[in-house]
Amino acid sequence: MADRRLPRFHAVTDDATLARPGFAAAARAVLAAGGPDLALHLRGPRAGGRVLWELAASLARAANDHGALFVVNDRVDVALAVGAGAVQLGRRSMAPPDARRLVGDGLLIGASVGSAREAADAAVAGADFLLAGSVYATPTHPGREGIGVMGLADIAGLGTPTVAIGGMTPERVAEARAAGARGVAAIRAVWDADDPAAAVARFLEAWKDADD
Repeated sequence: MADRRLPRFHAVTDDATLARPGFAAAARAVLAAGGPDLALHLRGPRAGGRVLWELAASLARAANDHGALFVVNDRVDVALAVGAGAVQLGRRSMAPPDARRLVGDGLLIGASVGSAREAADAAVAGADFLLAGSVYATPTHPGREGIGVMGLADIAGLGTPTVAIGGMTPERVAEARAAGARGVAAIRAVWDADDPAAAVARFLEAWKDADD
């Protein structure tokens, strides 16, 4: 992985989040709250390319202003066009080696994995970091059991920097960190909060408390 430290908290969007009135303003507040400890993932599987590009162009500038890592999920073309810091590849995205040929060494490549075997394959394929989960059952993936803390530990133990996702709350940060996670990620715990920026601050505070 490039020598940049992986942020401790990753705020991930989905289509419902992007469609909410005031999303862009909330995202800018989240970036200000997290600064260098935050990665903002722009993820919208059903969003059109123009919508994603317009959002990405605006949020990439805001992320740069606050020293945050801006990540575009799945769309390597959009990530390159706006100067994102990373691209996150899901199971239906292009393979990491293909993405690497396009982005070179300028962007970090993340891979979404759900098992140690997938994690090992992603590492061999050149992923710089992993989003591992779902750790706990979550409405984002209905009917799917979580891999649990032990599954997270198996993935993190392989050595590629790992971010825990799926059912994460501030109260669960310490056990994710104890399992070897280098960071945690959330969708609903951020965007469904009354104050998304305050939610980010709570996650980061929980990470610092785990140091004690």
